[in-house]
Amino acid sequence: MERPERAAGAAAALGDKPRANGCGGVNHGGLRNGYVRGLPAPDTQVCAINHIVHNGGLYKRPFNEDFEETPMLVAVLTYVGYGVLTLFGYLRDFMRQWKIEKCQNATEREEQKDFVPLYQDFENFYNRNLYMRIRDSWNRPICSVPGAKVDMMERVSHDYNWTFTYTGRVIKDIINMGSYNYLGFAQKAGPCQEAAAKVLSQYGAGVCSTRQEMGNLDKHEELEKLVARFLGVESAMAYGMGFATNSMNIPALVGKGCLILSDELNHASLVLGARLSGATIRIFKHNNMQSLEKLLKDAIVHGQPRTRRPWKKILILVEGIYSMEGSIVRLPEVIALKKKYKSYLYLDEAHSIGALGPTGRGVVEYFGLDPEDVDVMMGTFTKSFGAAGGYIGGKKELIDYLRTYSHSAVYATSMSPPVVEQIITSMKCIMGEDGTTVGKARVQQLAENTRYFRRRLKEMGFIIYGNEDSPVVPLMLYMPAKIGAFGREMLKRNIGVVVVGFPATPIIESRARFCLSAAHTKEMLDTALKEINEVGDLLQLKYSRHRLVPLLDRPFDETTYEETED
Repeated sequence: MERPERAAGAAAALGDKPRANGCGGVNHGGLRNGYVRGLPAPDTQVCAINHIVHNGGLYKRPFNEDFEETPMLVAVLTYVGYGVLTLFGYLRDFMRQWKIEKCQNATEREEQKDFVPLYQDFENFYNRNLYMRIRDSWNRPICSVPGAKVDMMERVSHDYNWTFTYTGRVIKDIINMGSYNYLGFAQKAGPCQEAAAKVLSQYGAGVCSTRQEMGNLDKHEELEKLVARFLGVESAMAYGMGFATNSMNIPALVGKGCLILSDELNHASLVLGARLSGATIRIFKHNNMQSLEKLLKDAIVHGQPRTRRPWKKILILVEGIYSMEGSIVRLPEVIALKKKYKSYLYLDEAHSIGALGPTGRGVVEYFGLDPEDVDVMMGTFTKSFGAAGGYIGGKKELIDYLRTYSHSAVYATSMSPPVVEQIITSMKCIMGEDGTTVGKARVQQLAENTRYFRRRLKEMGFIIYGNEDSPVVPLMLYMPAKIGAFGREMLKRNIGVVVVGFPATPIIESRARFCLSAAHTKEMLDTALKEINEVGDLLQLKYSRHRLVPLLDRPFDETTYEETED
């Protein structure tokens, strides 16, 4: 049971006030279906995403985001492909059971055969019969800095990807289109490296204690003050692991009797944190404000299941940039709904901080919004800053509360000093406090690279998901056989790409995911585009028919899913 003083502290940290059903009775006009009430409807022929810009002034800039409809033939063939692979998977499992084929996957011991099976779920079936066929497309070991180009260790398999053998050969100068090195700070030379090396010689590599004991360094204090200034918030706290920043802090903020409204495509760390909290979880369709508002209304009207008591808190979980879709959260609309229904907003800026906004301050700056409108600002240092760890920013009361009740703060070892210095140096560079304009130039270069790369891929005829300003660029592959084929063909041409399939995506929406970087030159991008075009023709990946399906017009399932009920 949640301790009364902890519950009261969490409420105070989020600025809680007495209310009914977690909501006051004030009507702020609000949104419906993404539009402000009381204003004329837009022209029907205008893209559903663009016309919000002219509807109530919520958006101060064009917001172009599209998801092209999957061609019917491609969808049918994708299902057929997975059906054939599944049938052969059952056949091979039968052969393994009767010792006709060697069984190399994890199985129960003989004395446990009559127990409830540990390895018989669908994910395990998928891993041994589908994933194993294309396993060579993942976990490729690199042996250099993950910059614009990388060196990769060559490996081969003689047992159909169950095991790998290294040949000793290193593949040099592969164009890296997969790392989250958005601003190019993953470097082995330069101011960041020099500063980190200096701190390493002074402080060493590890701290060997938690922040609350003997692990609170002056560098940690300096970093948190800098992060707060960078974000424009009162206070901030840094953590040693980005994943744990979400999974260990959400349970400190909400618990039993609270409601979490989570985007269906939120990252696994947000999902885990929500589940660990013990709060009731309901899912809204991706970036669909109509779906979110319906859940908010239902929560206010009906309260908690069975008892009908008002929810203690309602917390909305969203991301800045969704790492598999390349989409950007409709933050102005989310904030408008949050204010209307008096709920709280938790924003994960893992991919957007540093990568969006004129000065790299993330999705809040990208939309020209006030950081105070976001109750909990979370982000990571693992991408744009070329380091490790995460942060949470917000009101001083929130951060003071988390220092006491967050498991990451109380039990986790402090951040490594050289990593902290890498973050400090790169952040000061972005802010221009190093006396140069290098940081600003990197942010601008990333924006230019993103728009150029996306435009060229669309011109070639590929189906590309997401927002035109998102440096995460998903290229749809769909069919299972093309996942491994695309990765292998690109590697043959010295281009390193990330291919993604189930369970990271829906089973029929496999894709290649490119991550743009300010370190990519136009020559690198042109080389990559030339090879992608060639592989696209070879594998027949140019599915685009330019039938765009804006998210706002997508129908949504009114079913809600409750992970935990009181």
